[in-house]
Amino acid sequence: MTIVVRFNTELFDVTRERPNPVNPIAGESLLLWLKARLGTSHPVTEPDAEDWGWYAHIDWDGTNYMLGASASEPESGECEWILQIVRTRSLKERLLGRGRATSSDPCVVRIVQLLSAEPGFRSVQVEAAA
Repeated sequence: MTIVVRFNTELFDVTRERPNPVNPIAGESLLLWLKARLGTSHPVTEPDAEDWGWYAHIDWDGTNYMLGASASEPESGECEWILQIVRTRSLKERLLGRGRATSSDPCVVRIVQLLSAEPGFRSVQVEAAA
């Protein structure tokens, strides 16, 4: 299961992001923001480009999660941002249907708290996707 968090903001200037060489989709700014907020207690890797946006990995107390970020084209300076949180699972966990990320995972809870507490982020919504 993937946790998907959507919100709107003018906080990031996507024109200052490194160009995504795979597909011109913004997303790096959000991952760098999360990396700075989470610090060294839960290290986030440097963002890298993918065809659907940008991704990074976070180690949360021995469990690895992939963070995927993308942003819509800005309208009046505001973008809709999408953050995906996917827990890395072993082959056995995948075969048995176990170990999926849930909205109660400590990593997910903390990231949602950070996003919800940022005054520049509006309409923060969390959903679970298969």
